[in-house]
Amino acid sequence: MQETLKTETKTNIDWETIRSQFPVLQQEVNGQKLVYLDNGASSQMPQRVIDRINAYHSKEHANVHRGIHTLSQKATDAYELARKRMQKFINARHEEEIIYTTGTTDSINLVAQCYGRKNFKEGDEILISAMEHHANIVPWQLIAEQTGATIKVIPMNDNGELLMDEFHNLLSKKTKMVSVVHVSNSLGTINPVEEIIKTAHAKDIPVLIDGAQAVPHSVVDVQKLDADFYAFSAHKMCGPTGFGILYGKRELLNEMPPYRGGGDMIDKVTFEKTTWNDLPHKFEAGTPPISAGVGFAETIAFLEEIGMENIAAREQELLVYATNKLNEIEGLRIVGTAENKASVISFLLKDIHPTDAGTILDQKGIAVRTGHHCTQPIMDRFEIPGTARASISFYNNEEDIDRLVDGIKYVQEFF
Repeated sequence: MQETLKTETKTNIDWETIRSQFPVLQQEVNGQKLVYLDNGASSQMPQRVIDRINAYHSKEHANVHRGIHTLSQKATDAYELARKRMQKFINARHEEEIIYTTGTTDSINLVAQCYGRKNFKEGDEILISAMEHHANIVPWQLIAEQTGATIKVIPMNDNGELLMDEFHNLLSKKTKMVSVVHVSNSLGTINPVEEIIKTAHAKDIPVLIDGAQAVPHSVVDVQKLDADFYAFSAHKMCGPTGFGILYGKRELLNEMPPYRGGGDMIDKVTFEKTTWNDLPHKFEAGTPPISAGVGFAETIAFLEEIGMENIAAREQELLVYATNKLNEIEGLRIVGTAENKASVISFLLKDIHPTDAGTILDQKGIAVRTGHHCTQPIMDRFEIPGTARASISFYNNEEDIDRLVDGIKYVQEFF
């Protein structure tokens, strides 16, 4: 069963008013009104999140968790608010299952090291997919080298869809972890993660889901998915950089040793032995990015007010509009044509290098991503050097798409 994004929106949502709350979108770039279509790399922040971060720095700044004075208490409350809101946002069973990290990459590294060092041994297998971001490849390679485990890869077809029969065949008694992306950042493919998790669990195999491109664009319920670990980043969902979330089932997190040591993650320290703090602090060593956490709490409230189901539906409308428009352009090839897609369109223009296309588009004030998008194995699979990628957010509109289409036609004329 593949997850589908809902297509019904509230009639009272004024998307242009929401768009107006993002100050960066009101500027000109190279003398042109900005068209920002690089949301897959990093999304923009609304003014209220910027204001919340500024207010923290102006009136509330202090270190968290360890102070008894008023500012420390206020900072701690503001910082921990993100944890409370995120528990509800992804429907985690327990608040302590929400671990603060610096982002998706940090979250995956945490699981690879803390779970893998304890549970992997020579001959074990780690199963990932052919469409993973480097952040869901390299950490597993590192732990495989440390433990003697090996990595197996689920292949995909020419549309950018996982070959699920191959996935079933690759699962074995040797498989000790499955780690797959929920939504491909390069192809837009929405993977059937519910089926993957259910199948792996039938063999008592834990599953990590890279949700960096899913949480910003759809409703994610970790209890419904039954994922053992789920990772994502604030900066891809209208929040600040340097802040992310690792969701993990409490029983697994309790059994995992930390891999970073320092302040706040300890219970008692002597020169002979150190004991660990309770969850979630066991995995949160040192002074954290407090202002980012405070800002992210505001981000969650902002997204909840709009409604993730409405965001998903709006982005699907824009994806359909953009796909139809781009398919009308002669010489343009979309890479990633899965039946079940999120709002990402990677494309190639015949005989024009993606970097050249992106450079010319930028001169027109149109921001797209070019290159391999931290997914070099995907580019190798399709035998291409890279793509240009337009990744759409709910604050984009049809005019942005029309400007992209006109820009692409200008690129073709230019070359």
